Parts: sequence; C-alpha cells; structure tokens
Amino acid sequence: MALRRTALAAALGLATALALPAAAQAQNIRIAVVGPLAGALTQYGDQVKEGASTAVEQINAAGGVGGKKLELVFIDDGCEPKQGPVAANRVVNDKIGFVVGGVCSGASIAAAPIYNNEGVVAVTPSATSPALTDGKHYEFIFRTIGRDDQQGPAAAKFIIEKVKPKKVAILHDKQSYGQGIATSVRNDLQKANVPVALFEGINAGESDYSAVITKLKSAGVDFVYYGGYHPELGLLLRQAAEQGVKARFFGPEGVGNPDINAIAGPAVEGLLVTLPADFSGNAANAAVVKAFKDKKRNPGGAFQLTSYSAVKVIADGIKGAGSTDPAKVAKYLHANSFDTPIGKVSWNRQGDLNSFDFQVFDWHKDGSKTPATK
Repeated sequence: MALRRTALAAALGLATALALPAAAQAQNIRIAVVGPLAGALTQYGDQVKEGASTAVEQINAAGGVGGKKLELVFIDDGCEPKQGPVAANRVVNDKIGFVVGGVCSGASIAAAPIYNNEGVVAVTPSATSPALTDGKHYEFIFRTIGRDDQQGPAAAKFIIEKVKPKKVAILHDKQSYGQGIATSVRNDLQKANVPVALFEGINAGESDYSAVITKLKSAGVDFVYYGGYHPELGLLLRQAAEQGVKARFFGPEGVGNPDINAIAGPAVEGLLVTLPADFSGNAANAAVVKAFKDKKRNPGGAFQLTSYSAVKVIADGIKGAGSTDPAKVAKYLHANSFDTPIGKVSWNRQGDLNSFDFQVFDWHKDGSKTPATK
C-alpha cells in the first residue's frame, strides 16, 4: 500500500528535489536516488550521489533526453531493510518512474516488490545480493554491478591460488549481503579443500568483538574473510591487532571505504578487498573522469561509475523506447545492450548483468589501493 506523500514528507523529510519552478519541474524527467543519506553508511550514498549527479550534469549539458532535462530527487533509506519500502512508497507517491538504487542489498530487497508491482524502473549500482533477483521474475529491477556469486568466486579464487592459507576463518554480519557473500566464499574454499576452521556471524553495530577474536586465536587461523561493511571490519582489524592476531583479512566491496582507515588505524595495511574494476583508469573514460574531477569528485571509488552508468542506461532506455513510460523503458532495457563507463552492459531475464569484472586490491593505510598480486 502506498503512503500519502504529505504525511511521509512531514514525518520523515526524506526527499530533496532541485529547487525549480513547478512549470519547469513538469518538463523534467525525474530520477530518484535512493540510499543512505545519513548514518554509518553515508559514504556509500555519497559515492552514488556523485556518480548520478555527474551523469545528469553531462546529459543535461548535451541537451537532455528528448529535449527534457533530467532531475534527481534524493531519498534516504538509511540502508535499512525496514526503510526500503518507506522510500519506495515515497517514489511511487511522488509519481517518479525511475530509480538509481537502493544502495544496500537489504533495503533493495525490501523495496524491490513495490517498484516492480508499481511499474518503477529501479537500477541498483551497488546491491550485490543474489536474493534481490533470484526467483523473483521481476520486470523492472536491474543492476549495474555484479552479484555476490560473481564477487565471491573472484575472492575465493584469489585466496586459493595466491594467498594459499593454512587455515581460514569466515565471519559475517548476519545480513543479506554479508552472510550471502561469506557463504559463497566458504563454499568455493571447501570445494578446493581449503580448511575453513570457523564460520560465524557477529552483531553489526557492536563495539567489542573480543569474543570472536578469541575464537580466531584459539583456532589458529592465518586468514580471515569478512562479509559485511566497513564499520565492523574496521573494529575487527583494530581489535585483532591489539590482541596479537597475525591473520590477514579480506573483505568485499562493502568494506572498501576510506572511513575504515580511521577506524582500523595502521591495522588496515595489508587488507585485501574485492572491488569493481577501476574503470576510471580506462582511457575511454577520460572525458567522464575529467567531469568528476572538475567538480572535485572522486571517479575511482567503488560505486561512482556504476551509478553514473545506472543513470546513463535509464537515459538511453528512454531515448531508445521513445517514451518515459517505465514499462516501455524496461522492455527496451531487457532487449538491448548499452555502452557505459563500466563497459557494454546487458542483462539476463531477471535483470542481472551478463558479465561484470570484480578485481582484488591491496588496501593501504594512506587510503590508496593497488591491484593485489599475492
């Protein structure tokens, strides 16, 4: 059931639109950017905002889409599953037909049925959980990022072939994204006969992980894979170092955030992270990278170019369909491929990318990252 716009706006203050006269707004094509605008995971929302904003600026400067300008509306879901439907209902009540988001898997999974049932095209640049699309038969849900069962095997392959640990612990935050990718890595390691001594969930948001760190020490592990986000892994890294744990840590793109350095301190050095390939280094993206840098934005983060690409495929879908009707745009997206800063993209029947490049990076205490070799 959709919520009344006035009540929701008054109660939650979720959306901020560009300040344009009503007559001008009527001529715009509105795209909602849904993700964390506040809280511990705001940095991921900021990355998506930067990418979407840069794409809209570039498209509008080139004449817009069919003579109309694109307009972004920012809506906060806090990366919380319970807020995903609230944000989705806000999109529906505001009669917005297109969404870049959600950002986090849990909130995206909760919101997806509303978008699909109400005919809203939603393209997530960052939600990687297979549960978002598996078995759902959605027509309106797409990704411009790979899935955990693409990212997990990339991580496991690196661990098996390059790291070659003696004994592994796998931890996760008990949430859709973290537990899903941790399970994927565990399964691949077990198939390769790599000993997994511990597979355990921690509670996100806690400040003391000494109990699980004691288990790491007792198990004698030399390598730890963590499925989840940077706040918890930052604490695990710092507290493990304080307790003398010598194991190397590895995490998915959800930990690849500069804030992890402030939390973990020097213990972050040597962390391995799977991230989308650094598309900003592709010579074909030189003009796009310049557009980011001209606005003092970082094109090299995990989600800036995936969110830029999400806006671009929406715009190209509208052009190709010759319509702003989301149903026609969704049909066009399913039937075609598109050139984007992350390469040529196309989707399978359920809206997942047919291919996506995840790479492994060494994360450094100065905030930089370099391709990992071992």
